[in-house]
Amino acid sequence: MSNKNVFIVGFMLFAMFFGAGNLIFPPGLGFVSGEHFWLAIFGFVITGVGLPLLGVIVGSISKEGYKESLKAIHPAFAVGLLVVIYLTIGPFFAIPRTATTAYEMSVIPFLGSPGAIPLLIFSVIFFIIIFALSWNPGTLADSIGKVLTPLLLISILLLVGTAIAMYISNPVNPVGENFNAGAPFTAGFQEGYLTMDAIAAIAFSVIVLNAIRNTGVKDRKALLFGTIKSASLAALLLGLVYVSLGWLGNRVDLSGTVADEQNLGTFLLTFISSDAYGSFGAILLGLIVLLACITTGAGLIVAVSEYFNSILPKIPYRAFVIIFTLISFGLANQGLDQVISTSVPVLSIIYPIAMASVLLLIFSYFVPSPRMALQIPIVLIIITSILAVIHRNEWANLSFMEVMPLFDTSFEWIPLLIIGYIIGYLIGMKKEKVSYT
Repeated sequence: MSNKNVFIVGFMLFAMFFGAGNLIFPPGLGFVSGEHFWLAIFGFVITGVGLPLLGVIVGSISKEGYKESLKAIHPAFAVGLLVVIYLTIGPFFAIPRTATTAYEMSVIPFLGSPGAIPLLIFSVIFFIIIFALSWNPGTLADSIGKVLTPLLLISILLLVGTAIAMYISNPVNPVGENFNAGAPFTAGFQEGYLTMDAIAAIAFSVIVLNAIRNTGVKDRKALLFGTIKSASLAALLLGLVYVSLGWLGNRVDLSGTVADEQNLGTFLLTFISSDAYGSFGAILLGLIVLLACITTGAGLIVAVSEYFNSILPKIPYRAFVIIFTLISFGLANQGLDQVISTSVPVLSIIYPIAMASVLLLIFSYFVPSPRMALQIPIVLIIITSILAVIHRNEWANLSFMEVMPLFDTSFEWIPLLIIGYIIGYLIGMKKEKVSYT
């Protein structure tokens, strides 16, 4: 794979990942984390960069991506998990969030009295653009990687570079009242959940594989190395942008200004852009948000439509593009706050299962493992994740969950992953080991 194609595919992947949450959450985390910023942003980068990087790479273990490799756990689990992931990071949550975020940060600053009608008009235009980019998936790498991503990166550099020069001598902001100062890494790690990037990686991995194949690469090992190079470039760009945005939130001076706690990330970005460029700042920020959300939305529509077309081949790809665009359009008109609040408990269930699956696949790729060693930990984590969300949201009092190791940091699934694997390995020791093709 040539260096030129590595950059094109890497830029495409960066732009697809860099959407709504990638803009909103880092500055907000930086603002409330105070002196604990570096630990908090490190946790955020783990879920916002490290896990997506790993997720995309693991997706290239099998030529057909996760659709094939997850069958090593169980064929029904492969379909079930992917359907839930694609619907979650697709039309039910992530795609509507790209539209609502773009509206709140690209349009509302220029409106005197925003309401339902302007959101409706904007979302119609937004989804027409998304629809056009998604109609021919083979051209996505060129459309995004060659055109939209360079524009996005230049816009971000203009904003971040100027603001860093302005804030370089500013003191660190105090720790926020609701920030978990006792466990800043965990706070950042959990905030990274909301970007949805770790599970989006499972969806985007197929697009990356197809984009690399379109460059003429067919050999399995070459596909793997091409994926590693492209994903690493995207991860590097994401990491730099996350840390920069978080640092700005950590150092911004809001003297005499009351922060909007309800929409902290949006408020901070708007303030910083205005502080750096005056009235032009709103235009620059609007361009950044619009480009980021368009590229992510288009990538998600393509990923979801291609997957459902692969499991329901009698329904054309373009029919799914129409269906999922219309669903996303309808849900987007609920507004940003409703979309985010609804997604949190769902993501809290899916994330541990998805992360455990990725870790099991990559471990069993290097260490031949019986199928039971993959199945038992997944069953344990599914049950525990559901119960943990029920208890944490106080839908029922399940106080026995609190005695689990690492429950207070939301990592209770990690001991289960290890214990379940060992038990499964011992039970299935004499049985055939899983293999990836």
